[in-house]
Amino acid sequence: MLKETVLMKNMTIINCDERTEFCDIYIENGKISEIGQSLKKEATRIIDGKEQSLFLLPGYIDIHIHGANGFDTMDSSQQAIEEIAKHLVKEGVTSFLATTMTQSDKNIEAALENLKNYEDRFEGAQLLGAHVEGPFVSVKRAGAQPVEFMQAPSISHLKHWYALSDGLIKIMTLAPELENGLAFVAALRKLHIIASMGHTDATMEEVQAAIEAGVTQATHLYNQMRPFHHREPGVVGAALQDDQITVELIVDLIHSHKNAVNLAYKVKGAKGIILITDAMRAKGLSPGKYELGGQAVHVTHNGARLEDGTLAGSVLTMEQAVKNMKAITNCSLEEIVAMSSSNAARQLQATTKGRVAIGYDADLVLVDSQLTVQKTIRNGKIVYEKP
Repeated sequence: MLKETVLMKNMTIINCDERTEFCDIYIENGKISEIGQSLKKEATRIIDGKEQSLFLLPGYIDIHIHGANGFDTMDSSQQAIEEIAKHLVKEGVTSFLATTMTQSDKNIEAALENLKNYEDRFEGAQLLGAHVEGPFVSVKRAGAQPVEFMQAPSISHLKHWYALSDGLIKIMTLAPELENGLAFVAALRKLHIIASMGHTDATMEEVQAAIEAGVTQATHLYNQMRPFHHREPGVVGAALQDDQITVELIVDLIHSHKNAVNLAYKVKGAKGIILITDAMRAKGLSPGKYELGGQAVHVTHNGARLEDGTLAGSVLTMEQAVKNMKAITNCSLEEIVAMSSSNAARQLQATTKGRVAIGYDADLVLVDSQLTVQKTIRNGKIVYEKP
């Protein structure tokens, strides 16, 4: 009996730095094993892109997502992570970081322990680890993070949570200007955890000190951070001008004006941006009343908001984020790949992801000329096909 293999024929491969037309790709054992023209291989599944002018991209990687389809990382259940993972492949996402939020130590620890115990059934996107957003953030830039659970950065907490999760923590969002902030950033660097500044009221000088200590990322640029002022450039000014900082961007046209998105693109370039959704449990569901961190969230066509109107995550899909970014900036498909996949893989040091190449994981998304997802392949298995 022939083992499960996939032969993709007549594809236009798009990587962050090149495109190759009329290619065949052979996939076996979850990896890309051959790329060439007119490959003569037997396969259990053949996909031919000749008639449809399809583009083959590395699968999207969402490094900041709280939930989808009625489930949230903080639900701390295996079903929640599985349902989020299965939902994500519909939008071309093949791997993700389950994102926690500011809550009690007990609830954060329960979420991390749940992630450690997660059993991958290979039906959805791959869980690459955790993005811990808060509780070491500023009450001045709380957003939808509950103020009552915020605290100063604690290295003892970090070490405990890192051990509890078996090293699954990949990113921590913090306000580096808080007490112990710089020492905490240095501790993150020692553990090879990405230090991302977010929900922060830091000054330009404080950010520069944090970058020297090891901060390399900015969480959802523009949102819940000290804004740019010509006499105090703030977190936004520091993040935009420093090439050491890669910025997350929520391109739902709600969190940031399209011209602010275009500004980030012009200043940082595609290499400095990672598209994220920051989606909450209402993603994929109808407008209505939902919950985030014990708070009521009202979801309408104008986004997800707390009772007082504060934005509370998004219901954005990565597919729509990609389409919006292309429409706003007129960037190339190669740049789309950088912002949706390869930059995230680089940040996470996921050396077999973010590229369509021999030896890489067969995590792929097939899109048409409108960037609509046609098929998602994860670990060599077709996990989504557009109806």
